[in-house]
Amino acid sequence: MYRFLLSRQWVILTLVALALVPTMVELGFWQFHRHYNRVAQNTLIADNLNAKPVPVETLTSPGHSVPRADYWRRVTATGTFDTAHEVVVRRRTNADDRVGMHVLTPLVLKDGRVLLVNRGWVPAATDQSAYPDVPPAPKGEVTVTGRLKADETTGASGIKDLRGLPDRQVMLIDSAQQAKLTGAEVLGGYLELTDPAAPNGSPEQIPAPDHDSIGAHMAYAVQWWLFAAGVPVGWWILVRREKQDQEAARAAGPAEGPESPEPAAAAVS
Repeated sequence: MYRFLLSRQWVILTLVALALVPTMVELGFWQFHRHYNRVAQNTLIADNLNAKPVPVETLTSPGHSVPRADYWRRVTATGTFDTAHEVVVRRRTNADDRVGMHVLTPLVLKDGRVLLVNRGWVPAATDQSAYPDVPPAPKGEVTVTGRLKADETTGASGIKDLRGLPDRQVMLIDSAQQAKLTGAEVLGGYLELTDPAAPNGSPEQIPAPDHDSIGAHMAYAVQWWLFAAGVPVGWWILVRREKQDQEAARAAGPAEGPESPEPAAAAVS
């Protein structure tokens, strides 16, 4: 009755269906885990942004790698900006997706150690090899507040750390790299400045990370699982249709042959 399933065409179709089901189930779980991770990250960001600011020295030190649990923690620091060792970070975008540079200014703390402060975004100079027009940092002792971030790496950011850049230009914010350049003890990670705000809005402050949207990962997960459930259903529908077609063909019997030619007319005597 179902011997047609042993045909080459049906064996291939069945194997493809068997391969699709676990693949689609796995894709569904992949999207589900992405949804779960996004929700967990949003919770972490919200909690850290709402936490009371703490002195930066309590969360990091020279050579320290900022753990994910401390990303976006609000921290404070008091010191004096060292504009002589200020650098800009290339290929950075602002809230309007304009490409420019971030201004990275060392803040010398009271104990002599240094905290890297990302003061915000400025447009790049017309000549990419030229240093952009950067508004000066506040003079004298200042207390800053901002979000703690980890050192950037090529693996995490996807940004290649190019060599041979123009003077005072870098690709990544790396405390170890800046420690070598300045010879100072630099705290691990850096601070995204939120307060005090720059006069006239320049450098342009980096917006807070999005922690409201969760994307469509859960919808994609459900979609993949529905596809997985639909494969065996579709396979069975095709099997039933093939069976019905074959039964109908057998019930119709052998096809009739062509009509016999009419006998030739009698010869005229």
